[in-house]
This record gives sequence, structure tokens and C-alpha cells, in this order.
Amino acid sequence: MGIQERKGRERERRRQQIMVAAKNVFHQKGFNGATMEDIARAAELSPGTLYLYFKNKNELYASLSLRILQYLIIRLDEVKAREALDPKKRLEMLKEAIYDVYEFDSQMFVKMFHFQSSEIFESLSPQLRTEIKVLSQNAIQAIADLFEEGIENKAFIKEKPNTLAELIWAFFSGIVLLEENKKAIIDRKTDLKKTLKTALDIFFRGIKNE
Repeated sequence: MGIQERKGRERERRRQQIMVAAKNVFHQKGFNGATMEDIARAAELSPGTLYLYFKNKNELYASLSLRILQYLIIRLDEVKAREALDPKKRLEMLKEAIYDVYEFDSQMFVKMFHFQSSEIFESLSPQLRTEIKVLSQNAIQAIADLFEEGIENKAFIKEKPNTLAELIWAFFSGIVLLEENKKAIIDRKTDLKKTLKTALDIFFRGIKNE
């Protein structure tokens, strides 16, 4: 192994070390309560070292959200691979995939959509914004592919697959942000999973070609 390769591996190892520590700190203190100093302490690194990898807390948090998108795409690809299944059964698998991603890291799932809908997104580095956009577009396209197959098999109503996929994405982001607003306004614990399930059940009943 050459010197450059060793340096590259060490840099990636250190980056993962920071991200693991950051995830724990964010879960304990929330985004607003956490500081870069807290994360550096949890990672057993100096704050200066953190800034060599992430320019600020927003960049670090947004980088963690990439994992949610990557996991979503993995779950969507698993659904797409079940080509022998009836399209309506694959819709049920799609719902389960969505719930699974939410439960994988509900806090990050919520914040991911919050970041994408706020001015914080525009403050991120161009490279990070591009990564988030590409992964989001890939996820939407994977969902659209599922709808396209169902439309061709006459299992779903005849609509543009991308429109249906974008509606699903709108459900995700809209319900996530709505539940966050409700929590802030009426100060009570909300059940995001239950709300998502209700919305998706209604949507899927509406597009089925009975």
C-alpha cells in the first residue's frame, strides 16, 4: 500500500470517527443544543481537527443525512428487484421500506427534510448540495420506476409515474415538517409513523386501478 493510499484510508477512518461521534451527540442534545466542541470531545479530537473535515455544524449534520438517503435507495432497490411480485404487493413493500427508513433514524429522517426546505441547504458546500440532490433524485426515480411498471400492468391508474413519485416525496417532506410544526405549536408528542401510514394508505388506495 502506497503512502497516498494509507493517507486516504486514514482520512476516511477519521471522518467516520467524527460522524459516529456527531450522531451520538446530536441524538443526546439535538441539533440546536450540540456544538462542534461537544462533537470533538466525543470523538476524542481537537475542535481544529473537526474543521479540517467539516466547515461547520450544518455541513456535518447534512453529511449524516446522506446516510438516510443512501439507505432509502438500498431499500427501494430491494423492492424493485422483486419483479415477480404483483405490483400492488410491491406497493405494500414500498410502504414497509419507507417505514423502515424512518425507524432506522427517525430524528435524522425528520431533519433531512427540514434541511432541504430551509435556507440552511443553500449554505452547504456545492459538493454536498449536489450529493444530496443526486441521491434525492435517484430515490424519486426508483419510486417512479415502480409506478411505471404498475401502470403498464394496468394495476394503477394511468398517470405520469414521475408525478406519482413526486407526490410520494411531497407526502414525506410535508408530513414530516407538519408534525414538527405541530409539536412546536401544541407542545405534545406526535406519531409521525402513524400519520405517514394513514397518508400512504389513502394515496395507494386512490391510485389502484380496481
